[in-house]
Amino acid sequence: MPLESCMILLDNSQYMRNGDYLPSRLSAQQDAANLLVSHKTQSNPESTVGVILMNGGCFTAGVELLVSPTDDVGKILSALHGVPLRGEGDMESGVDVPASVQVASLALKHRRNKNGQQRIVMFVGSPLSNVDKKIMVKAGKALKKNNVKIDVVAMGEWEENQEKLEALVDAANGSNGEEKTCHLITIPAGTLPSDILISSPVVHGGDAAAAAAMGGMGTSSGGTGGGGGGGGHDFAEYGGVDPNLDPELAMALRISMEEERARQERIARENQQQEQEQQQQKQQQQPVEEQGEEREESQDNDVKMEDAPAETENVASVANAAEDIGDEDAMLQQALAMSMADAQVQEEEQTMTSTSSATNQASMPQKQDNHESNEYDDDGDDDAAMQMALAMSMADNHDSTAEQGLQRFQDPEFVNQLLGSLPGVDPNDSSIQKALENLEKANQQDKNKEEDKNDEKDDNDDDNGKK
Repeated sequence: MPLESCMILLDNSQYMRNGDYLPSRLSAQQDAANLLVSHKTQSNPESTVGVILMNGGCFTAGVELLVSPTDDVGKILSALHGVPLRGEGDMESGVDVPASVQVASLALKHRRNKNGQQRIVMFVGSPLSNVDKKIMVKAGKALKKNNVKIDVVAMGEWEENQEKLEALVDAANGSNGEEKTCHLITIPAGTLPSDILISSPVVHGGDAAAAAAMGGMGTSSGGTGGGGGGGGHDFAEYGGVDPNLDPELAMALRISMEEERARQERIARENQQQEQEQQQQKQQQQPVEEQGEEREESQDNDVKMEDAPAETENVASVANAAEDIGDEDAMLQQALAMSMADAQVQEEEQTMTSTSSATNQASMPQKQDNHESNEYDDDGDDDAAMQMALAMSMADNHDSTAEQGLQRFQDPEFVNQLLGSLPGVDPNDSSIQKALENLEKANQQDKNKEEDKNDEKDDNDDDNGKK
């Protein structure tokens, strides 16, 4: 606030004993006056404050100057602490507002520092029944002429004092449409005047924002000024503490709030930077992950392509093995069939030879008899017999070699060795063993048949010899 000299006018009549303001009008007035002194002196070290009692003596209506404008806070507070109540309590022993305003103007005129503004803060808690409205207007014009601002704080008796107090304030403001620098503040009953004044233009020097915070508090236009809350918002930067009451605490709170605000801003910036870095890392990782996935897919495809020929080769090898096994089975069956066919051929030849030998034996006695009877007359017959014998011997040699080959294939051990020497053939296979067993059984049957035939042949020979 700018440099200012202020005079505080206190109402010390008997009406200030009323308890409509806790604890009484006088005590509430002292509390509000202490607030104003602290604010004025702390806002500017060169500002000065003075105190005037509007009821100067017992049974009189005079004015008493307690303290002239000074910057000694201790002197001012001690004067405020010892304010006495004066008067008899009747209408005539009330306060004299015009005389009090005139004394305050004279005190401000003789102030120490002439460069500051001049302001009067007047508390009114008594009825102004003996004061004429015209005198109030005249006092207001005098204040306007001397460039003195006035703020009026009405504490009770509003119905009777409203018109006169409004006339005083309007005259001090002037009628030229200028900015309203004088204010009328009404304190509702049951509230503390200090709570209302802390957010009013009286404390803030007519600040428009503070006046708006009052919520329609009375001015020279006649407002009641019943509202007065919401002053905490005006000291938000100080943590809700009035710097005028406790400047050190308010400054400490302001510094701590600024530090906390700076810390929060720093944390917000760090978080934002971290988020940006994370987004950049994600954007950088996405191409790498996509490339990795493409590589994995290509590798999987390559592995599948490599596995496909291997699978085809395995399938082909299995097929070839199956074909080989099938070929081996076919060869084995063919060999068995050939051996069986050879056995049949051998049996037929044996039957033919047996029959031919039987016929030869049957014819040999006849020929012998003929030869004996004829005494071998013809030599040509001997030569023919010789040739026949040679042919029969050669046939017997050929049959013996064929029989030897067939006998070798009919031998199971020989066939087993022959199959074991073949590549990819397992002699221990169940089908091969079964075939060999069948071959052995067939050979045994053939032998049994041959033995039976030989027995029959011997029996036939015996019968022929007997004949």
